[in-house]
Amino acid sequence: MYYPQVRMRRLRTSQKMRDLVAETRLDSSEFVLPIFFDANLSEPRTTDSMPGVVTYPLSGYMDVAREIQDAGVNAVLVFGVPDHKDAKGSDAYSEDGVVQKAIRGLRAASDLLIIADLCMCEYTDHGHCGVLDVDGAVDNDKTLELYQKIAVSQAAAGADIIAPSGMMDGQIAAIRSALDEAGFEDVAIMAYSAKFYSAFYGPFRDVACSAPGKGNRAGYQMPCGNRREAMREIDMDVAEGCDIIMVKPAGPYLDIIREASDNYPLPVAAYQVSGEYAMIKAAAANGWIDEERVMMESLLAIKRAGADIIITYYAKEAARYLRERR
Repeated sequence: MYYPQVRMRRLRTSQKMRDLVAETRLDSSEFVLPIFFDANLSEPRTTDSMPGVVTYPLSGYMDVAREIQDAGVNAVLVFGVPDHKDAKGSDAYSEDGVVQKAIRGLRAASDLLIIADLCMCEYTDHGHCGVLDVDGAVDNDKTLELYQKIAVSQAAAGADIIAPSGMMDGQIAAIRSALDEAGFEDVAIMAYSAKFYSAFYGPFRDVACSAPGKGNRAGYQMPCGNRREAMREIDMDVAEGCDIIMVKPAGPYLDIIREASDNYPLPVAAYQVSGEYAMIKAAAANGWIDEERVMMESLLAIKRAGADIIITYYAKEAARYLRERR
């Protein structure tokens, strides 16, 4: 049957009606807030390219955790800026590294679910995600040895999930074996499986002080147009033992999220990255868009595409919005 017997607008006549028949719903339990700690700070700071995003000193964990949980968010993805950088990124796997200290502080102060980002770009003096060979390229296999050390140190500090983001071949198998050998069989791995060589990471690098000094990361992050290669990357991470797969960025890669969700039985995470967030913020600051509506629409699109977990700098604001609507 068609119009006039069928009138699609019948199910749009009121907000209650629209809520009743909604196909996709957001819930704050699905949100993860990226959070930054800087070993060089004595008080919180903000960065111009990431308005509203705070970088914290290694103190005040109870207040930080309370603000996050009071908003309705229960999971964080922890990044760190060290006070020392070297060619091997040694602060990344130090027991007293910035992320390790932050994890211990958050663990003692709260019951947040703590995800530790595992990479080396914030910790190396050259800004790449691993150690370099004599030609200045990232040495994949030597880097894996350091990733193992980082993972064990983060798990020992109290991380619930390790999230390796460096895009080294074999990183999931290497990390899983190191965690198991160290007695951390219950610590999960969230794989940055399809992490694209994207122009949307710029504001993050301002906050994390992680831009490469020379060259770029095209040699290890994925080409933006390669859908089949993304599925191969996910295949390998699943075979190597990851527990959660991730697509990053989220908004420009909704097709990858959908295909991953349709084809793999693991939870799918999607990272709404700094550039996505900053563009919304900038347009809203100029009065061009309704920030709240665009925030929620962008997150709903990620969920509709198939994401089970959404990593977003809007986590607190979106959680508050959902609570107020109840």
